[in-house]
Parts: sequence; structure tokens; C-alpha cells
Amino acid sequence: MREKIIEGYVDGVRRGGAGRRLVWSINTSTELMGRMACFHAVNTMSPHLKMQWWSQEEEMIKSICHDLEVLGGRSFAAVPVKVLVTGAAGQIAYSLLYSIANGEVFGKEQPVALVLTDIPSRLAVLGGVAMELQDCALELLQGVTVTDCDEVAFRDLDVAVLVGAMPRGEGMASGDHLGANVRMFRSQGQALEAYAKKTVKVLVVGSPANTNCLVAMTSAPSIPRENFSCLTRLGQNQAQAKLGLTLGTGAGTVRNVIVWGNHSDTHYPDVDHASVTRGSRRVGLRQALGDARLLTGDSNMGIQHQGVILKGSGRLSSAMSITSAVCDHLQALCYGTQEGECVSMGVISNGNCYGIPEQLIYSFPVTVQNGRWQIVPGLSVSGATRHRMALSAQELLEEREGALRVLAKSNL
Repeated sequence: MREKIIEGYVDGVRRGGAGRRLVWSINTSTELMGRMACFHAVNTMSPHLKMQWWSQEEEMIKSICHDLEVLGGRSFAAVPVKVLVTGAAGQIAYSLLYSIANGEVFGKEQPVALVLTDIPSRLAVLGGVAMELQDCALELLQGVTVTDCDEVAFRDLDVAVLVGAMPRGEGMASGDHLGANVRMFRSQGQALEAYAKKTVKVLVVGSPANTNCLVAMTSAPSIPRENFSCLTRLGQNQAQAKLGLTLGTGAGTVRNVIVWGNHSDTHYPDVDHASVTRGSRRVGLRQALGDARLLTGDSNMGIQHQGVILKGSGRLSSAMSITSAVCDHLQALCYGTQEGECVSMGVISNGNCYGIPEQLIYSFPVTVQNGRWQIVPGLSVSGATRHRMALSAQELLEEREGALRVLAKSNL
């Protein structure tokens, strides 16, 4: 296995350079075997050409071999995936970091190096979080960096999970809330542009997540737009859980609930293409429910108020469920979606076939293969659903205009 990983890295680096070593599918044997093909072809060269090739590649191969080690009888790629979590002193990040560090997200054979950042006044808290992570003695965790410096935090990132955002305090005007976040995510987008790898995957969690993601994306023009997404999987999970409870089957049996739009009160869970497992077969959700009163009218099953309900119950945030949704989102990007499955992600709306204006980060149903998402095309959409989709798009257009005013006024 060690030799196969070395050969796979050799071919991957020859084709893309050391900075493009893939972390999303490096542990799959199919990918490794595909990368080995070019390496094996060297053995068919004439002696002169073979010697010339080896002389050019020798130092690089030595370096790659140093990047590999065997731990506990299992082979690991020793090059860790470098993951930044912002707002790392908060509850959501505290819940998320262990899941990333123990292999739940990127796999049990992929080491990780964590970078934790927050505002300067929270650095002492971050130090304590870092100590806790180290005390867990996690086999895959190869380092924890604590910093409030953008150059350190964003340098050579593979993944950025932007959890931190300015919360809307009591009595705070919506425009002031949006303005504070626009300035924050403008700065973070510029840091991504200046320091991160151009292959970095960026997931925005902090609200207003869609517009925050748009601001970060437009502030990092050399990073592909497709590398940016925002979290709307939480709404999908909440809807599927509620439907599973209603059916008495559990949330895991329901799939393909679609969340359209903004991560706000206007987002809309669409069940027209959802299904549930009954025995050995899948059944359309409406057919399974029979009584569709839960799904009619303007109801979005109450999921937009779930956070308020949790706070009212004494919880400061829905950190556990948000963490689960973040892990689901990243796992979909990492491993892809199953055949016949779609998931909800906030992605750039350009080129969509559902009439949503371009240059918005909007939640669509997507499928994912090889780390690349695609909006599911051609789904039938009812008139009522289109109305709700348009309302959410209008809200995002207004947020975008507000963000542009902030940027123009601040000369950012």
C-alpha cells in the first residue's frame, strides 16, 4: 500500500505540482491506481529516456517519500489537509473541531492540521481549545495553530470553514448587522485571495451566510467561484428529521428534501422530490404521508424558527445540529453524493435553469462528484414553490444591494 501511495503521489505531483496534491479522493484505491498509470509507463521507456526522467524526478520523489509515514500498521499520506476554522472560540466551532480532527469529515486515513482564529480578545480561549485537542491524543491530528493574524491563518489552506460572524444584537438594525458582516467577510475574502491555495474549498457558516459567502467570493477573484458554498444543509436535516418523526421511520430514511433560497426565514423546504425508505423500496414522500396537511400552504414545517425554540429552551445556540450539518456538507464535497441522491447547498446561481437571478449565492439541490458540485437540472417545480423561491431570491437581491452600498461607502 505504501508503494501505491508513493506512486500515486508521484503521478499526481507530476501532473499538478506539489501544491495540487488531492486530498478529496487520495485514499480511494481507484484514484490511486489511475495515478499509477503514468508512473508505470516510465518502465517502458528506452534506457536513455528513463535515465533522463529519473534524473529530473529524483529530488521530487525523495521529497514525496518523506511526506509518507506508516502509523500503527496503517499507511497514511503524511501531508495533512490544512483546515481553518474561524470564530473558533465559539460554541459551534468547539463542537465542530473534534469531528474534523478525529477523521469524521476527511476520512480515517487523512491527517489534518487545524488553524484556529478569532478576535484578539478570544486568543486565551483558543489556547485552551488547542490544549484540549492535543490532550485528546488523536492519531490524525498533526498540528494546531492559534492565531489572530490573517497571514498566518489563511496561508496555504486546503479548506476554510468560516464560522465566525457578527451576531445581530438586541435592538441592532438589520442594515448595521449586514454592514458589520460585509466588512468582516470582505477582509476574509481578501485574505483568501492573498494567502490561500487557489484550490481551497470555502464553506461559509456565519449568518447571513448566503450574502457573507457572496462577499467573500467576490473578494477572492482568482479562486474559482465553484469553490465557495454556504451552509443550508441544516434546513434539509431539520426537515428530514421532522418528516421522519411524523412517519415514525426516523430521519435517516428520508432523503432528497430540497431547501431553496436564502438561509433565513424565507428559505423553503420542498418535498415534491423527496422519498422515504419503506422496507426494501423507496416511496414518494407525499404518498407515504397520505395526509399532506403538513406540506400545504405557506408552511415550511416550522424549521425557520428552530434556532429560536432552542434558545428559548435554555440552549445558547444549536451548535450540535449545525456541526452535524457542516460535517454532512463537507463529506458530500469530499466523497460525493450517492446515485439518486441530492443535497442542499448555497452555491453561485449563475447558469441555473430555475429562473433565479445570477450572481447570488442561493440554495439549490446539487449532486457532487470528485469534489465538484452541479445543480440538479430539470426538476419540476410547482407554482407555489416557485413563488417561495422568488421571495427568497428577492430577499437576497436586497441583501446584495445593501452589501454593495456598504462596500462603496467604505471604499473596500
